[in-house]
Amino acid sequence: MAANVYASATVDDAPVEGTGQARVLGGATIDCPDVATSLTAVPEQARPEVDKELAALDEQIAQAYQRLGESAGAVRQDAGFADDEIVGPLEEERSATLERIAAAIDKVGDRPAGLDELAACAVRDSGNASGRPTGGQDDGGQDGGGQDGGGQDGGGGQKGEQGQGGNGGQAGNGPVAADYADIESVRPDVVEPKVTKGASRGTFTSSCGVNENGLFNSDNVIAAPGVSNGAHHFHDYIGNQSTNAFSSDEELAKADTSCEDRGDRSSYYWPVLRLQNGTQEQDANSPGGGIEGNAGEIVTPKEVTLTFVGNPRGEVTAMPRLLRIITGDAKSFVNGPANANASWSCTGFEDRQLKDKYPLCPQGSDVVRTFDFQSCWDGRNIDSANHRTHMAFADADGTCPSGFRPVPQLVQRIVYDVDAPSLDDGGRTTPLFAVDSFPEQLHKPVTDHGDFINVFDEDLMQEMVDCINSGRTCGVGAGGGEEPGGGEPQEPQEPQEPTPSPGAPDEGGNGDGGEQPGDGAEGPGDAEQENPSEPPADAPGTEEPGTEEPVDEGATPEGGEQPEVYASPSAEDDTGAGGRTGSNDADEGEDGDEAAQETPGAGTPASGGDASAVDGTEPQAVTGGLAETGTQLWPAAAGAVLVIAGFVVLRRVRRT
Repeated sequence: MAANVYASATVDDAPVEGTGQARVLGGATIDCPDVATSLTAVPEQARPEVDKELAALDEQIAQAYQRLGESAGAVRQDAGFADDEIVGPLEEERSATLERIAAAIDKVGDRPAGLDELAACAVRDSGNASGRPTGGQDDGGQDGGGQDGGGQDGGGGQKGEQGQGGNGGQAGNGPVAADYADIESVRPDVVEPKVTKGASRGTFTSSCGVNENGLFNSDNVIAAPGVSNGAHHFHDYIGNQSTNAFSSDEELAKADTSCEDRGDRSSYYWPVLRLQNGTQEQDANSPGGGIEGNAGEIVTPKEVTLTFVGNPRGEVTAMPRLLRIITGDAKSFVNGPANANASWSCTGFEDRQLKDKYPLCPQGSDVVRTFDFQSCWDGRNIDSANHRTHMAFADADGTCPSGFRPVPQLVQRIVYDVDAPSLDDGGRTTPLFAVDSFPEQLHKPVTDHGDFINVFDEDLMQEMVDCINSGRTCGVGAGGGEEPGGGEPQEPQEPQEPTPSPGAPDEGGNGDGGEQPGDGAEGPGDAEQENPSEPPADAPGTEEPGTEEPVDEGATPEGGEQPEVYASPSAEDDTGAGGRTGSNDADEGEDGDEAAQETPGAGTPASGGDASAVDGTEPQAVTGGLAETGTQLWPAAAGAVLVIAGFVVLRRVRRT
C-alpha cells in the first residue's frame, strides 16, 4: 500500500522556515475515519468526557502526520516504514481512546457498537504529488466531491510546486496549483429556489465588523469544548469577543460584542485565510499555526455580511438562545463531500460557486467565500453529539425534514482583496492563498466551514422573525432600511446633525438642526424615515399666509428636536426670515439670553407680541444682533441720564 504512495512522491527533508516541522511527503496524507460524525447519540452526562476524547483523536492524527513529514527520508528508503512506525502506533492510540469513549457512554447509557472498527487508518495518496498533472488532474486526489473545474488552473500550473517541496504551500502541506480554478471558465450554476405564496421573504442583517481587532485562536468551543487547540487551525472571530474553548454559556451571554446592535452577542467564526508569502505570523511556532502547517500572512476580510433570510415555503420561528450550528466539514478531504457546504466565487461572478476549488478572479474582482447555514431545527436541542443532527438543510423547495421547523437561515458572505496567484511559478510572483485546516487536510478548499452560536437577545431575535415573516428588510447592516421596525433604525442619527451655520438661512429652512431639506437625499437611506411625523414642509421656511413673518425659521419647535444654539446668530442675510437675530431681539425685550437658549424662534418679535405690535411695521431688531441694537440705543440712554441729572441738580438748587 505505502509503496504505491511514495513511488512518485517528491520529498524535502529540510525543516520549513518558521516552523518546527519538516516538509511532508508530496503524495501522502493520513486518512482515518471520523468518529465524531458516527456518534449521533451520546448521553448528556457523558458529553464532556467524550468531547475530550474526540479531541484527543484529532491530536493523535496531527502528531502522526507530523511524524510522517519528519520521517520522509526513512520512508523513501523503506516503504513499509510508514505502516510500521506511523500507522501502527496511531491505530493503537486510537483503539485505546475509542475504548475510553465507549466506557464513558456505557456508564450512563447503552454502549455504542462497532466503535473499535473506527481505529483503522491509512497513509493515502493526496493527489498533491508533483507529477505535473494536466487539465482535470486535480480530480485525482480530491475527495470525489464533484470536481467542477476540471483543472482550470491550467495543467501546467503544477510546475509551481517545484521548489515548494512536495505538497506545496509555505509549510509544505498545500495548497497546490490543482486547488484553483479560473472563475471565468466555470458555468453559472446557482439556482434560486421557487418561492410560494406563504413564503417568508424578509431579511435581517447584523453588522459585526471584519475582525479588524485581530481576535484569533485555534479552539473550537462547539466541536471541542474545554480543549485548547481543539481545531488545530486558527479561526477569525467576530461578534462575541469572549469565544474560546472554555467559554461557558453565561460568559458568552455577558460578553462584549463587535456587532453594532448590542443585542447581538452571537459568535461567528471561520478558519482564517492566509497568503503563502513567507510571512511569519504570531502563531508561526505555535500549535494550530506553523507547527501544524498553517503558515503565512493572515488576511483580514475586506467585508463580512451576516444576513438572516426566510423560508421559500412558509414562516420561520425563532432560533433558541445558544443554538450551535456548524456548516461544512473541516475533514471533508478525507471524509468525503457529504457535509461539505462552503462555496467560493468572485465579485461579479457570484452566479458561479465552487466547492472544491479556490477561485482565480480577474483583475478588479475580489474573492468571495459564502456559508449557507442549516435552517431547519429539531425543535428541542441546541446541540447534538455530532453537532449536526439537531439541524438540517431544507430541501430545494424549502421543505424541512419531518419533525423539523424552519428558523432564520444565516448566510455569511466574506470578501477578500487578494490577487489571483501565479500558478506557473508556484506563487512566487503572486502568492497562493488558502484557508487554515487540520494538517492532514492539506488546506483543501472543500474543507472550509463556518460556526455560529446564537446569542441574540430574545427580543431582538423576535424582531428578526417578525421582520422576515412580514417581508421587510431590517437590521443594522440592511442597506435599504426601508422599514423603521424590525430592529433596524440604528443608523438614523447622522443626518440629523444641525446645519453648521445658522447664517445660511433658507436652504430649506435648516434652522432645525439639520433636518434634511426636501427628501433627505443624502444619508443612509433610513434618514428619510427618521421622523416620519415631521413633514418636510416645516423645514424650508415656508411662509404660511396667515403667520407673521416666516418666523418659524427653522422651525424646530414642532419637530421636538430643537438644537441648541450652536453659535451666536450672524447678522448677515436675515432679511425677513425671522432669523435667529429676531429671537435675540426678543431676548432683549424679555429675559436676556435665556429666551434664545430655550426656544430659538419662539422668541421672535411676532411671538413676543410687543415689538411688532407698535404699528404693523417690520420690527427693527431684525436687522441686527444684541451688540448692534445696543450701540443704537446707547446715545439715547446717555442723553436721558443727563436730562435726569439736570432735573435733580435744579431741584436741589431750589431747595437751598
